[in-house]
Amino acid sequence: MTTTLATTEPRSNERPRWNGISLSKAIIFTLIILASVVAAFPLVWMVLTSLKTPQETMAVPPVWFPATPNLDAYRQVADVISVGRSFINSAIIAVFTTGAILVTSLMAGYAFAKYQFKGRNVLFSVLIATMFLPPIVTLIPLYRIVGYLGLNASLAGVIVPNLANAFGIFLMRQFIKGVPDELIDAARMDGASELKIVFQIVAPSVMPAIAALALFAFVYHWNSYLWPLTVLQGNTDQYPIVISLSRLLSYNRGAMNTGLVMAGATLAVLPPLILFVFLQRFFVDSIVATGVKG
Repeated sequence: MTTTLATTEPRSNERPRWNGISLSKAIIFTLIILASVVAAFPLVWMVLTSLKTPQETMAVPPVWFPATPNLDAYRQVADVISVGRSFINSAIIAVFTTGAILVTSLMAGYAFAKYQFKGRNVLFSVLIATMFLPPIVTLIPLYRIVGYLGLNASLAGVIVPNLANAFGIFLMRQFIKGVPDELIDAARMDGASELKIVFQIVAPSVMPAIAALALFAFVYHWNSYLWPLTVLQGNTDQYPIVISLSRLLSYNRGAMNTGLVMAGATLAVLPPLILFVFLQRFFVDSIVATGVKG
């Protein structure tokens, strides 16, 4: 009888539960939901506003949902800016820069991780130090160098200074250190060249890191504003979509077409969002692997 009572009485140290979920987990889930709502609200508001009429966008108190969603603002964007040309310019900048960063980061990361040479640690420390420089510090020197090379007012001037990235090299080096040396030695014994080892042996082993770096680099250079604005020097034919959106902002001041600005911004964020959907699995895997490795 004593044993039965002992098993049926509630434990004094048992944590309170709510519908099978402990209180601590319920608090965590609530915080996650709140953080997700706060993070997603500007994006949702932008899309909803792009579908409203001009009267609804200027209404006070604000109208949360359009009464009759329409795409008029999206049609008007093409009348104010050259959407197609701006998208092509952004794609050229983001794709070429991302591809170059992946190649240079993979090769440099492999050298720092697997080669032993004099001054390696010092050189890597200097490389890491450049990650902490504010971009505004290097703006003028890079601008002068691009000018000496005759690349001002061109997409080449936007792309060339960003062909390598210190963060990318650091990320690749950390992941490549985990590739077994025996695997690389076996490839060398089979007669594989160093380039073949990098791109056919090492690269598949660090694919989550490559995907994460591709996502970071593409989004950063797609959204880059200050450097392209400085280098292109008013050459509007070469403007990427982010700079072209500034023309929508000036247009908005006179016509009060907030929906027009929101439509342009919605179009501008679509490519990075689509890329994130495709690379989300690799991105999460790389974050998890980074957390496990510490």
